[in-house]
Amino acid sequence: MTKVLFICHGNICRSPMAEFIFKYLTVQAGLAGDYEISSAAVSSEEIGNDIYPPAKRILKINGIPFVTRAARKVTKSDYDYYDYIVCMDKSNLRLLDYIIGNDADNKVTLLMSWAGESRDVADPWYTGDFNAAYQDILSGCKCLLQHLSKLR
Repeated sequence: MTKVLFICHGNICRSPMAEFIFKYLTVQAGLAGDYEISSAAVSSEEIGNDIYPPAKRILKINGIPFVTRAARKVTKSDYDYYDYIVCMDKSNLRLLDYIIGNDADNKVTLLMSWAGESRDVADPWYTGDFNAAYQDILSGCKCLLQHLSKLR
C-alpha cells in the first residue's frame, strides 16, 4: 500500500482538498485499496478544526465526497510512516523541514511539481479563489496518481 500525506499551512483548505480529491481519483481508477491518503498542517493554528466552509463548497460543487475531520499538525513520525509527503507551497516545505529534519529519503515534494510546474498552489485563505486552488490541486493530484500508477 502506498501512503500519501498532503501538507498545507493549517490543514483546513488546500491539504484536505487534496486528500479528498486524491481519494476520489483513486476510487474512480479502481485503486482505492492501494492507497492510504491523509493530510496535515505545518502550523498549530487550526488544530481540531474541520475543513473551511468555502473549501467544502468547492468540493461539493465538483462532486468530490468528503467527511467531517479535524485538522492536525504533521509530526516527525509521519516522515517515517508516509511514502510521499506532498506540500502545497514553498513555505510549507520550509516549515516542514523544521519539523521532520532532513528529507534523506526524498519523500517531500511540491504538488505542482507532479504537473511539471515549479510553483505554489496559491492559498485560497488569502486569495479567496477556491476554484483556482481546486483546479491546481486536481491537476497535481491527477499527475501524481498517473506517476504512481506507472510504478505498480
